[in-house]
Amino acid sequence: MAEQVVAAVRTAPGTTEFREYPMPDIPDDGALLKVEVAGICGTDVKMYGKPVIKDPVIMGHENVGVIARAGRTFRERQGLAEGDRVFVEHYVPCRRCEWCHLGEYRHCEATDWRTNPDARRYGYTSAENPYHLWGGFAQYMYLPWNAVLHRVPDGVSAERAGIATPMSNGIEWALFDAGVGYDSTVLIQGPGQQGLAQTVACKQAGASRVIVTGTTRDAARLELARTLGADHVIDVQAHDPLEQIMDITGGKGVDVVLDCTSGAGVAPVLLGIDALKRRAGTLLIQGEMAAFPDFPVKKVTEKAITIKSARGHSYRSCELALAQLASDRFPLDLLTTHTFGLHDVDSAVRTVAGQGDPGAIHVSVLPNA
Repeated sequence: MAEQVVAAVRTAPGTTEFREYPMPDIPDDGALLKVEVAGICGTDVKMYGKPVIKDPVIMGHENVGVIARAGRTFRERQGLAEGDRVFVEHYVPCRRCEWCHLGEYRHCEATDWRTNPDARRYGYTSAENPYHLWGGFAQYMYLPWNAVLHRVPDGVSAERAGIATPMSNGIEWALFDAGVGYDSTVLIQGPGQQGLAQTVACKQAGASRVIVTGTTRDAARLELARTLGADHVIDVQAHDPLEQIMDITGGKGVDVVLDCTSGAGVAPVLLGIDALKRRAGTLLIQGEMAAFPDFPVKKVTEKAITIKSARGHSYRSCELALAQLASDRFPLDLLTTHTFGLHDVDSAVRTVAGQGDPGAIHVSVLPNA
């Protein structure tokens, strides 16, 4: 095993430096992961362009790899062995607080970088903290005793497992948060990696009608949505989306709206409110906007709409995502469109930002390729 670990480190807005860190000595309850795949999502684009953390950070929070070295206590606690391929959740919870005991460790303060400057979360933690290797844009990553790991099923390649995060988000948001199930009608706004993962999750759950919207630029992605099970796709720039949705649903509207857009402003939320059924629909929203001027509270309350936030994933959604990837029911390899080497991290992030191939859906970094 190499004595030095090469990592791509974000040192300033839109700036990557390549640094070497000493291979850390692993405690009895710790391990080292040889990173095979580190996926990139829209949050990485935001954090790369406008970092919230000023310290140097090794980004990469969608990580899959092989356990290269592990202490005895780590192996016993995790039920894993050296050589096992695992998907690593980005949360590093305390496992002692109320949230952790409830199984909702994504809410644990020990992993919440927004409120806790000493929080541990892969892809967000300062590389100056002990063990340094707190992100997937590096050849190796440190795994403490409280890392949340999932064994990757046999037959699932590292690259396919690399989309476990958007798949688990799709399952969490659509099934567990929004309650999509048998005979549900669903509007998914935005055919990116999250929207396409939602499409698969909804079809697997038994939704009877899935409608996916996008822009003219999304034509190829909308066709992929059809391939993955969407019953209808709508180009919102070529057609009146509300008129189309009402025509598709016979004027009834949909049961659930899932907002998977990025940078689209208030329009998707307003469309979602109008497109929901007459009473008791569910609207799941992202948290991009700091404020929403003239939010139609009266219409929301009159329609008895439940609004929920899209916020991470749970252990069970990750397990279900990996099972979905292993099932081969859907051609999910079509989502993994672009891979880059470690020294091309900047290009990889910019591709997700729309500055490269417009056909990019899920982009990954392969640090040891």
